[in-house]
Amino acid sequence: MTALRTLSLAAARQVQLRVSAPNCGRLWARGLATPSSEELKKTGLYDFHVENGAKMVPFAGYLMPLSYGDVGQVASHNHVRNTAGLFDVGHMVQSNFRGPTVTAFLEWVTPSSLSSLSPYSSTLSVILNDKGGIIDDTVITKHADDAFYVVTNAGRRDRDLAHFKDKLEEWNASDRAKDGKVEHEVLDGWGLVALQGPESAKYLQALTSFDLKELMFGNSAFLSIEGFNLHVARGGYTGEDGFEISIPPAHTTEVARLLSKQPVQLTGLGARDSLRLEAGMCLYGNDLDEETTPIEAGLTWVIGKERRETGDFIGAEGVIKHLKDGPPRRRVGLVIDGAPARQGAKIFDPSGKELIGTVTSGIPSPTLSKNIAMAYVQTGFHKKGTEVQVDVRNKLRKAVLTPMPFVKPRYWRG
Repeated sequence: MTALRTLSLAAARQVQLRVSAPNCGRLWARGLATPSSEELKKTGLYDFHVENGAKMVPFAGYLMPLSYGDVGQVASHNHVRNTAGLFDVGHMVQSNFRGPTVTAFLEWVTPSSLSSLSPYSSTLSVILNDKGGIIDDTVITKHADDAFYVVTNAGRRDRDLAHFKDKLEEWNASDRAKDGKVEHEVLDGWGLVALQGPESAKYLQALTSFDLKELMFGNSAFLSIEGFNLHVARGGYTGEDGFEISIPPAHTTEVARLLSKQPVQLTGLGARDSLRLEAGMCLYGNDLDEETTPIEAGLTWVIGKERRETGDFIGAEGVIKHLKDGPPRRRVGLVIDGAPARQGAKIFDPSGKELIGTVTSGIPSPTLSKNIAMAYVQTGFHKKGTEVQVDVRNKLRKAVLTPMPFVKPRYWRG
């Protein structure tokens, strides 16, 4: 029995940790548009958040913690950069895909080279529509040739699950599944928390005899931690060293308490957004959507080299066209003078006359004390050091294209 199956059938104290994506992810801004609190879901840690003084806000169909007590967003952000924080990301959709042809199936619905992944390693990938647009970004963890653990965004749940259902039916009814069908299990009700920050490994090391120095970024292992059998994978959505932990429903709160003692600080969506943007990571709905290809989004690296040649994945025609001809626009980083630019701010050429792009995410960076932003600009204006003008509150402000990440990542690579 594979480790993934063991997790699915786990007894009470079995917990799974998975690595978070080193690039693109999920934010809170778009999620705040959820219309009615009566329609909102709650993660398994809702009561835990309330007990700890969380300010709960709508995000991606859930009530999620924005902040805790009187700790502000900047202070919380800095605590993660300097020490460690624990995030609830249990709103995200966790899935198991299993079957003799599962690798080929996932290589059809994504452009990544999954067959070359080693057991217990992960990759960021994208789920593409027929035109090559990004339906969602995802982290795919390979446990075995016939077992994968996949995490997708809460805000794309209905679209993703419908897409998976449709493509699974098509796959399993075709000759491509002649060696065995693929099964999809959604881990509804499971918790998911992220322990992030430079002190996260030290904190976790005190709970296990396994030498965490041997666990590199993007790799995973089953560990014994305080009586829990944990599948620990290393990585972070903050740009810091860290781990993400998937928890069976009955033990979500117990594990969260275990992982949130001093010096770890509970951390909400506000800090998560500024941390991910400093790290140059995308938010679906802001920086990624179905009209954007991975080439435009600067995610060409998730497409396997041999996949670019074979083109045997959904959306290949649009992707390969952008690879060969170049995309019409590109995702870039900006440092902006004066006031911060927010999502939707228009970008003009240096003369201020020609509209060349739009800001998709923007904040005052707590770490850099500069106004940073992520944006799409026309190809030709995308080179490092290019000066542009950004309309911030009806005033044009100078901005300079700056490589991302804005803050150097500190992933553990040995």
